[in-house]
Amino acid sequence: MKKAVQTLPKITLKQLSVFVSVYQTGSTSRASEALHLSQSAVSSALTELESRLQMPLFERVGRRLNQHPNAHPIYVQAQAILGQALTLEHYHKYQAGQIHIGASTTIGNYVLPPLLAKLYKALPDANVDMYIANTQEVVSEVEQLNIDIALVEGMPRPTDMKAIEQRAWRTDTLMVFAKRDSQWLSGFAAYNGADSCYELNIEQLARLPLLVREAGSGTRQIIDEQLLKHLPHAEVVRAIQQSEAIKHMVSADIGLGCLSQHVIETELAAGKLIQVKVAGIDLSRTWWLVWHKARHQSPIWQTFIDILIAE
Repeated sequence: MKKAVQTLPKITLKQLSVFVSVYQTGSTSRASEALHLSQSAVSSALTELESRLQMPLFERVGRRLNQHPNAHPIYVQAQAILGQALTLEHYHKYQAGQIHIGASTTIGNYVLPPLLAKLYKALPDANVDMYIANTQEVVSEVEQLNIDIALVEGMPRPTDMKAIEQRAWRTDTLMVFAKRDSQWLSGFAAYNGADSCYELNIEQLARLPLLVREAGSGTRQIIDEQLLKHLPHAEVVRAIQQSEAIKHMVSADIGLGCLSQHVIETELAAGKLIQVKVAGIDLSRTWWLVWHKARHQSPIWQTFIDILIAE
């Protein structure tokens, strides 16, 4: 039996690095600055890569470079290859490794810190980079292979389901809440002393101002699907990008809010805010782990996964 002959690849890591930088920055001049190479060296490496692949990656329009449809799938593979090469290159220097973690806003601000503490305890020399934004922004970064693993609220909606792995992680509950002595509830809502909360029905809630997160956030997704669909004429004051802003506006009695229990648990315990239960509404939701199937799953990646699963 003949022994299989291994073929040395003609594509170089330099060519892939140049292509990724041009893809991200949109020009050879900005890529040359980022990589500390001459612009002619960048242009030459890009041309060589296109020649090796026998396909165009960019369309030249004057001095502009427009991404060719071929560019994105090559970009995904190039990111994966470069990520593995960097892990190998720094293996001895940074044996604990590096990990890029993404998180949607609520998880990133209120749930991720103690998880990172556990990761640092297991791997004291770990190099952790974090990206916190709303769910769809984080999922987009996963698709671009800029993030190793993400923790998001609501159902992830990647553009390429075949490339993205998603796993149910934890259950969270959203709460409608108000300032304890809110003008909106006085003489209007029934107070339940046993559960220390106010109680409303759908019709009553629809008549009150409600502050919600912006479209694209995991919190807003659940509010749309499980609350606002029952309130077609609800008086929603405005959509707000930050949970902390909603909490402070509710504390100022501008209206009622709806956020994760994790966001308001301190204020609930201190008696500054109070839960408002809405009859017939279930605001529980699933939190998800999301990663790209092409992303290299390093030892630190697996350690972090083990910490998450143990929660």
